[in-house]
Amino acid sequence: MFKNGIGYDPEKLIRSLRGNVGSVNDDLMTYFGQKEPTETPELFAPELVSRSDRHEFGCTFSKDADAFYFGVDNNGIMEIHYSKLAKGVWSPQKKLFESDSVSYNDPMFSPDEKRLYFISDRALNKEAVKDDIDIWYVERKNKESAWSAPINLGAPVNSERNEYYASFTSEGTLYFASKSNSENAPRYAFDIYSAAYKNGRFLNPTMLPETINMNRYEADVFIAPDDSYMIFCSIRKNGLGQGDLYISFKDGKGQWTAAVNMGSDINTEKHELCPFVSTDGKYLFYTSNQDIYWVSTNILERYRPKKEGQ
Repeated sequence: MFKNGIGYDPEKLIRSLRGNVGSVNDDLMTYFGQKEPTETPELFAPELVSRSDRHEFGCTFSKDADAFYFGVDNNGIMEIHYSKLAKGVWSPQKKLFESDSVSYNDPMFSPDEKRLYFISDRALNKEAVKDDIDIWYVERKNKESAWSAPINLGAPVNSERNEYYASFTSEGTLYFASKSNSENAPRYAFDIYSAAYKNGRFLNPTMLPETINMNRYEADVFIAPDDSYMIFCSIRKNGLGQGDLYISFKDGKGQWTAAVNMGSDINTEKHELCPFVSTDGKYLFYTSNQDIYWVSTNILERYRPKKEGQ
């Protein structure tokens, strides 16, 4: 189990930071009272969320920024931790599920926030580990945000292969990654899919085009609520590090443009993954070198394809 560390008091640290951050969010303490980032990535909530004694990844905020869920690596077992904001104070971080063997990570709210999706190697019929990773969810039971027991999303999204990282458009279309089933695909290859949501169920997934998927690793996809752009992690030749973030935009014909590496503005020689953009569209969160970073989404305009004549 992870230790808080000698003298680590989250509430005391929050109080000490509150008078020093100069954020427009000071009164409400949304985003843990942190000063708003510029177009230069910054470590998110140092020693509150991004702590030196653990590995964090895969975060999501509620639309009101008063609930925060994120992944933590506990000696190889992945856990989902969460904290809630009430009356200017963030609650102590807790684990969403208790398990010494089953992993849970990559939390993401559904558009209406009545479900929290995540991935897990949990078995279908008992608390044990299965051979592959599926997408699961819990349903909100009451206004106090109590959740149901985990529910496997099932077919046609889940398969006998690994499925990763759920993300949604405002209309409910699911974007996710699945282990590539191409005959000559490398063992590490994943592809990104989308599955429309109709009449209370997800339709058969569609693999995204070659402008997104190569015969490599493409996963951890965040889709903009209006379906206008996506950010995902890929491991490709000529990348900057162990894994980089790439971005693609919808063009005037509704087609995905060729994904481009987000470059040294975002990527490093380490591993960048798990992108998430706040519901208000202001901030991009992602994991880099085992911590969570954030940056103003104004930076995304640097990558938008230029129109003819510009």
